[in-house]
Amino acid sequence: MIPRYTRPEMAAVWSPESRYRIWFEIEAHAADQMAALGVIPKDAAAKVWEKGKDAQFDSDRIDEIEREVKHDVIAFLTHLSEIVGDEARFVHQGMTSSDVLDTCLSVQLARASDLLLAGMDRVLAALEKRALEHKNTVCVGRSHGIHAEPTTFGVKLATFYAEFKRGRERLETARREIAVCAISGAVGTFANIDPSVEEHVAKELGLAIEPVSTQIIPRDRHAAFFAALGIIASSIERLATEIRHLQRSEVLEAEEFFSKGQKGSSAMPHKRNPILTENLTGLARLVRMCVIPAMENVALWHERDISHSSVERGIGPDATIHLDFALHRLANVMENLVVYPERMQENLDRLGGLVFSQRVLLALTQAGVSRENSYSWVQRNAMPAWRGEGHFLDNLKADSDVSAKLSAKEIDALFDLGHHTRHVDTIFTRVFGA
Repeated sequence: MIPRYTRPEMAAVWSPESRYRIWFEIEAHAADQMAALGVIPKDAAAKVWEKGKDAQFDSDRIDEIEREVKHDVIAFLTHLSEIVGDEARFVHQGMTSSDVLDTCLSVQLARASDLLLAGMDRVLAALEKRALEHKNTVCVGRSHGIHAEPTTFGVKLATFYAEFKRGRERLETARREIAVCAISGAVGTFANIDPSVEEHVAKELGLAIEPVSTQIIPRDRHAAFFAALGIIASSIERLATEIRHLQRSEVLEAEEFFSKGQKGSSAMPHKRNPILTENLTGLARLVRMCVIPAMENVALWHERDISHSSVERGIGPDATIHLDFALHRLANVMENLVVYPERMQENLDRLGGLVFSQRVLLALTQAGVSRENSYSWVQRNAMPAWRGEGHFLDNLKADSDVSAKLSAKEIDALFDLGHHTRHVDTIFTRVFGA
């Protein structure tokens, strides 16, 4: 991955050093159990740990060997034998490459998940704080991009909080599904390795046991994992898109923090562009593009093939690194988001009270007017206000049909913002608890 969108913590999960260290631990833990079973000498297993525990595995040397043997795990085992010595012949007894590769990938995805969950927690904390801050900050709600009815900016943020909370729960489930160990040998039958070896390695690495593997861990697990990441990415894009719209010059109800000395355009010094949320939109696309390949990896030939391998070498690091970066960028955006309540009120008033049209419609039906006539009367007074011809409230009061059914006082009462915010506490209790 390019450093621009990579946090060091996530990069470390996918580094060659980390991968080879996990490979070593899988082999060494397996050797311990094989020694306990009497399959290999105990002093050989001890020697593996003694020589390998603090060893620095040489990526260049492993690559050099792989160029000759054309097999990454064999290259690693050959390098390990150079470190351990003669006792290395007891390593990998009864195991196959997928035992190492798949179990390692499970460890890496589990570790990546922990970092992603921490990122989700930061986003959730920022959303909760800003939602509570603007719980009663009234703004216009929009459908199809058009003014609809009043809501609050806090309620708007609460919807995102609830969505990201669901995303976190999906990620927790995906982590449990993906964190499995398979040490079952060729075609997964344990013909040349005891199942207790798998159990021991799983316990030592903090993994569950794959109940039945076909030599590889079934890829439906991986598909579910990457699908969970894709949904989170879509939630990031939805929030980023909301902020991008609110920052438009014509709207300007909220905007990304613009730091001292920051420049928005090489040509126009006045520009303050939503560059962070635009970047998040792009990063979300990169994460989602990993979902379909993960699903296509499910259908492999018989007990295994390696058509999934090249895909996973790319999408594993790509999806988790991009999403990790995006989550922390989004959290930073929300923590520092600049909100303009006065502009929200100004925009709410722009259409001359049209946001109360449904209340008038319902009041007329309650006063005995058919829904069809009620809609027609309200609309004929709304459209002039839409064109800037008078205020909706005044138009209604001047309409003889409307005024025959509703008094001026009753019409005034229908233009009450409090009616639209009266259940905000209920919504917040549902989302954030009492």
